[in-house]
Amino acid sequence: MTDSPLYSLSCEQLEAAYRVKRLSPVEFTEAVLARIEACNDAVNAFVVLDPDEAILSAKASEARWARDEPLGPIDGVPTTLKDTMLAKGWPTLRGSKTTDPDGDWDIDAPPVARLREAGAVFLGKTTTPEFGWKGVTDSALSGVTRNPWNTSRTTGGSSGGAVAAAALGMGVLHTGTDAGGSVRIPASFTGVFSIKPTYGRVPAWPASPFGTLSHTGPITRTVRDAAAMLTIMAQTDIRDWTALPPTNLDYLDNIESGVKGLKIAFSPTLGHVDFVHPEIASSVAEAAKAFEDLGATVVETDPQLADAEAVFQTHWFASAAAAGSAIPMEKHYLLDRGLKEIISRGRNVAASDYIDAASRRAAIGERMEAFFQEYDLLITPGQPLPAFEAGAEFPEGYGFERWHQWTPFTYPFNLTQQPAASVPCGFTADGLPVGLQIVGPRFSDQLVLRAARSYEAVYPFKMPDNPVTG
Repeated sequence: MTDSPLYSLSCEQLEAAYRVKRLSPVEFTEAVLARIEACNDAVNAFVVLDPDEAILSAKASEARWARDEPLGPIDGVPTTLKDTMLAKGWPTLRGSKTTDPDGDWDIDAPPVARLREAGAVFLGKTTTPEFGWKGVTDSALSGVTRNPWNTSRTTGGSSGGAVAAAALGMGVLHTGTDAGGSVRIPASFTGVFSIKPTYGRVPAWPASPFGTLSHTGPITRTVRDAAAMLTIMAQTDIRDWTALPPTNLDYLDNIESGVKGLKIAFSPTLGHVDFVHPEIASSVAEAAKAFEDLGATVVETDPQLADAEAVFQTHWFASAAAAGSAIPMEKHYLLDRGLKEIISRGRNVAASDYIDAASRRAAIGERMEAFFQEYDLLITPGQPLPAFEAGAEFPEGYGFERWHQWTPFTYPFNLTQQPAASVPCGFTADGLPVGLQIVGPRFSDQLVLRAARSYEAVYPFKMPDNPVTG
């Protein structure tokens, strides 16, 4: 093991320690629970925390390791679940007071089932805005989730609880969902790693109200941990009829192969974003130069995605209206005001407008497929702005009306269903993390992870020692 705090160990370090009996899953889980007790009040990452269940699971894992019969490399690894995913024994409230907590709650969603089968130790469920509708994390149900690097700032969202837990070592593996940036936005704001895999790579059920925009992916402190987690989450589940055929890939294979010989497109603005913070622009440009130093050919270019916002907005508003239709009218007064507003706007989306948006979405997808005939990968800023005030849907002073307007680098790749990762690449002068986005053609999840790992190997990610009061 290392001189780092016990709670910060990676999957590989834990597997090695468990195998030689230098550390037990119970000892490690107790250390993580102590970390949660010390840090969670400052950031509000959990909506459900179940220490008793975690210790029981850790004891079962400890017995398997004692028999040299672990269920796999993540057996005994503390894990959190975003509160949009069904999990046996815990209510899935989706950040909403409209959800009845007294349901049966006896089914695991596909990624939860796969992680449970692999021996993961579930700690609890992490916070999300109501139904994951926006790019920050606050709700009437759970309050405001705060950024570990400055608790006056947002974590982003909608997987805000997951990233706060990851950054502070309150668990090793964390699940997130992403229909417009919801694993990448908060990872960029908090300096952790996340990947939105190719659509369908991780089976999901029940179907998201945001339809084929929605992906499920890992959030971790290291790229290798995310690769190990994705290997498990990507296994087949017949409940998701849109899931891709299983590949039986181990996403750790070839992850250290580097980027030498790759041709990487670098787009600082996607050709149209005019409000990239200068410190973010500088950090991302330096990261692009780092890929050249690692042996890739980096070409500054733009994939021409200025039309993506209107297409995304139509899909998003219509999907929100569909989500709202499932909620009894007598409970609508409980909904977040912003969510009610986009539900109302979504009800005014005509079927012909939606079909037109679907056609334009297909054209964007075709354009990106052609783009990746020339380039192996695309790198962009993760976010154009650093984390802003906690509790606000958008930063002041820019004329924004909705959250998606300040995150123009993420949602285009939900439309195209391509894998995209957020990689920490530095800090602003105020100490706020900067994220780099790496995008690949569909089905190139392994290549995206490999590129992210090549950068991490030279520029290791830094995590906060403790929450920083802002």
